Amino acid sequence: MAVAASTEGVPLARMPRSRSLSSVRIWLYSLAALVVLMIAVGGATRLTGSGLSITEWKPVTGAIPPLTEQAWLAEFEKYRQISQYELVNKGMTLSEFKFIYAWEWGHRQLGRLIGLVFFLPLIWFWARGTIKGRPALSLLGIGALGGLQGAIGWIMVASGLEPGMTAVAPIKLALHLTVASIILVCLVWVASGLKDRSGSAGLEVQTGHAPRILVGLILFQIALGGLVAGSKAGLTYNTWPLMDGVLVPPASALFVVKPWIENFVDNVLLVQFNHRLVAYAIVAFALWHAWTIRRRAPASRTAGRASGMAFLALAQMGLGIVTLLLAVPLWAGLAHQVFAMAVLAMAVVHARVSRA
Repeated sequence: MAVAASTEGVPLARMPRSRSLSSVRIWLYSLAALVVLMIAVGGATRLTGSGLSITEWKPVTGAIPPLTEQAWLAEFEKYRQISQYELVNKGMTLSEFKFIYAWEWGHRQLGRLIGLVFFLPLIWFWARGTIKGRPALSLLGIGALGGLQGAIGWIMVASGLEPGMTAVAPIKLALHLTVASIILVCLVWVASGLKDRSGSAGLEVQTGHAPRILVGLILFQIALGGLVAGSKAGLTYNTWPLMDGVLVPPASALFVVKPWIENFVDNVLLVQFNHRLVAYAIVAFALWHAWTIRRRAPASRTAGRASGMAFLALAQMGLGIVTLLLAVPLWAGLAHQVFAMAVLAMAVVHARVSRA
């Protein structure tokens, strides 16, 4: 009778529901992967200087690229009216313009694809009753955040179209990257919470609030990374561990801009220094967290995840140092950005699964 009542320890009555939630998890993790791809394409768009190549925001008709030579010339003419062309790319050929246009167009198309991949399955799962209650409200909130992210993206681009500007405003780029990261956090948080882990409860130990603090630190570091990218601070002070010949730059150099608060965005020395400091803090915190859990329960799943987080944090810092020393080549800049998302996603799973 026990065999008839269950399969591999899972009650038959719960199996259809379990399969449905498994489909939802796959969908959410697929969305998370698309968000990471979106962030990678956005990074490539920035590093290739392509972000201002499309000077208008047309959420619907903008999905169709120029299809004729006349249409391409019209788009090129719009680009030639902005300061980036005059001050950075003057003399660019139409072929070169098509290259940067393709990156920005692809970035926007991927955003449209994510919207479809989010809302169409959401409607399907909701109509079937697979998603309801708090998870449904959480997903609606994520959808709203995705819509807001599209608006933030255009506000960011518009900041670079202002007279005299040759790139987007660093603080708006940092906001755009941070909101994308928060969307990733939300997707992974909901997805990892849908898995039945009752059978592994004995393999987990209490962690306190350390895993959630780690998520917060990583998000803060990603925001600082957005400032580094936006201000091109990674192209300066390309030595490590010293900056401009010293371990800690003098306050007179860190706060040279007046008023002092603007140094945190406009002073590339302080922007990069802050990014370095938080990297050290994350690695130190992750190592401490792994050490404390391993000391209490070395064979637990919690200890394994904590050790994994410490390794990922160290690897990401190493990749960041290589990126800095090489003065941010395209491959290194993208790898550093994408790996940051992997570290963040792992931290979210660890925080979601761990017992506080």
